[in-house]
Amino acid sequence: MNVLKIATAGSVDDGKSTLIGRILYDTKSLTDDKLQAIEEKSKQRGFDYLDFSLATDGLVAEREQGITIDVAHIYFSTPKTSFIIADTPGHIEYTRNMVTGASNSQASIILVDARNGVVEQTYRHFFINNLLRVKDVIVAVNKMDLVDFSEQKFNEIKGEIEYLASKSEYQDQKITFIPISALHGDNVVSKSARIDWYNGHSILDHLEDLDTQTIEKDAKARFPVQTVVRPKTEEYHDFRGYAGKLYGDSIAVGDEVTILPSATKSKVKSIHFFNQEYQEAQKGSSINLTLEDDVNISRGDMIVKSGEEPKAVKQLEATICWMDKTPLQASEKYYIKHGINDAQAKITNITSLVKTDFSGEETAPSQLSLNEIGQVSLKVSKQLFVDSYKDNKSNGTFILINPRTNNTSGVGFIN
Repeated sequence: MNVLKIATAGSVDDGKSTLIGRILYDTKSLTDDKLQAIEEKSKQRGFDYLDFSLATDGLVAEREQGITIDVAHIYFSTPKTSFIIADTPGHIEYTRNMVTGASNSQASIILVDARNGVVEQTYRHFFINNLLRVKDVIVAVNKMDLVDFSEQKFNEIKGEIEYLASKSEYQDQKITFIPISALHGDNVVSKSARIDWYNGHSILDHLEDLDTQTIEKDAKARFPVQTVVRPKTEEYHDFRGYAGKLYGDSIAVGDEVTILPSATKSKVKSIHFFNQEYQEAQKGSSINLTLEDDVNISRGDMIVKSGEEPKAVKQLEATICWMDKTPLQASEKYYIKHGINDAQAKITNITSLVKTDFSGEETAPSQLSLNEIGQVSLKVSKQLFVDSYKDNKSNGTFILINPRTNNTSGVGFIN
């Protein structure tokens, strides 16, 4: 079955949690006790409708304030597709949470309140989806019932977003505009008869039509070794396998591979998944490889197809989203975690502060503050094998860890 990871985004009160709750309700994905709790809580609040946001806002503070603070992951399935939705917060101070939620998503839903139109947070969320190379974006113009289902208002918002998209350097993104009322279910799971001028799909129909295998451009195969498998049993006395998760592209028995950092070459002898053996493994598979040659491989090494080696670097240029209350400054030292490899890193330069409304960059800022995005240069203590983020998402990202607090301070996307 198709598995689709989706992120939601939008300004405060645009209706993200309500939209997800409505999808869960209309697809009959809510348990009886959850539905009963929503009905009772809605009555306590004096609502004459079901408050579907209660289906996702799990923290006490979220329920009290009626906002989303943390990233909530919601799982549900239809006969066609299994979905994982990251419900991300809309407040500007939680931009880091939005980046976290969207970083693993294959598609994104950006909500816009039809009454307010495009606001500052819309720019920010659209920019982040561009930065993270999310290929399929739905702009859901919500609360259409509060503007009398105005086609003119919908087209005004559509025009503003299309203008933003024209200023982006990432032009492979597909943007779909859908007018909805999340509260009443118009164009959420089923087409709405009240918006007769709209001829497209509902949100769920559109998502079900997406092919997860073609959403992301094929990247080169990257297989970071998590552990070396030596069973030490009589049946598998000579077995030596390399376990990990395959990223980027498929790999097959007989493929010539190169092991990094040693640059030793061999061929794939077998591919195992539990007690099954396969001729080929697809990207995203957690597998166990054996090679034709008995080579020295340990945790942290990377197996790639020969001729498709990543860059070996000790200097990085990257775009960083800063997630720490302590600002990022030049000359500061951090731990860098790239995949399963760790190293020490030093910030050598903060090149620019990126403005998330697509208006350009501020050159040579003194620091990056919480939730700001900037271009930086780093030196690392040992050689890393990297790709640019646009070529390979999994091998083109890293995190910076504060050595004094062990907090994750920033997430980087390699240029």
